[in-house]
Parts: sequence; C-alpha cells; structure tokens
Amino acid sequence: MERPFRLSLVTLLFTGFLCGSTTLRSQDFVIYDNLDQLQARIDRAGDTTLLLNFWATWCKPCVEELPCFDELRELYGEQNIQIVLISLDFKSQLEKKFIPFLLQHHLKSEVALMADQDLDKWIPVIYEDWDGAIPATLIIKGKKRRFNLGKFENLEELETFVRPFVTDSAAVFNPNSELEQGRKK
Repeated sequence: MERPFRLSLVTLLFTGFLCGSTTLRSQDFVIYDNLDQLQARIDRAGDTTLLLNFWATWCKPCVEELPCFDELRELYGEQNIQIVLISLDFKSQLEKKFIPFLLQHHLKSEVALMADQDLDKWIPVIYEDWDGAIPATLIIKGKKRRFNLGKFENLEELETFVRPFVTDSAAVFNPNSELEQGRKK
C-alpha cells in the first residue's frame, strides 16, 4: 500500500529544515555593536592589507560600487587583501531589509553590520576628517592609512586606490586580463 501522505510530509519537513538554515537565508555576516568590536577586527588583520568599505542598502552609489569590491577580491585573492563591507543599516531592519539584500546580491566579501548608532563617537576614530557620508572606504596596512569618500566607478579606480597598499603580489590591474575581458562581454 502506497502512502503518498508520508512522502509529502517528509518532503515538507525536509524543505522546512533547509529553508530555516542560516546558510540558505543569507551569507555569513557579523554585527559590531560598538567600536571596540570593529577595532578588534581591524587589529586581527595584522600586517595584511585591510580594506573597509562603509555602505548601506538604501545608498544607491554604495550598492552600485559593491561589485567592484568582489572583483578586487578575485583579482588579489584573500591572502593579499582582506575586504570587509560594513553596512550602516539599522539593526532593527536586519530581517526586513539587510538579510534580503544579502540574499539578492550574493556578496563574496566579508560583510558586517555596524549597529552602533553613536556616529559622533566612532566615525572620527575611523578617520578624523570623515563626516559620516557614504560610500566611504578606508584602507589600512600597519600604521599606513588612506581614505576615499565617494563611489568608485569601476574596478580600475578601486585598484588604483588599493595598489600602493598591496605588496608582494603579482596581481596588478590589467585591462587585458581574463577578468576584464569577461566583464566586457
């Protein structure tokens, strides 16, 4: 005797289990509730070049430049540069906006949410002359820092900004590279 009800119940339960899985809901991300947590991440980079991009889901120029960071990650590789995309979205919008955004865009770089809304306290620590406008990008290697306020229009602009901080790497922007040729098709 066949039991189609059992089979569909098992299928339903299995599907429910998979959909509840964090990996299927969105990519991994961390939440920094305060500057100390973000500073700990910065410190963990050690001598590796660390690029921090501050953005938000509601910021059109921010969203437009996000693919450039994933392309840069592909170009240089994780051993030469660590890229952290730090969203300034509200923590209260996590389930409604932030996670759906991550699901839709499939970012490959490390993603974090800066939940500390005391901007006047932590923004000048990140970069003294930063007024909090986004997109903003900070690159750090040891004591050396460089800040960019505004959108990178393409990978070449971003790579030019990063190049002085990435040493011991054979990766240099080449418009004839396979990556660039693939982008032109």
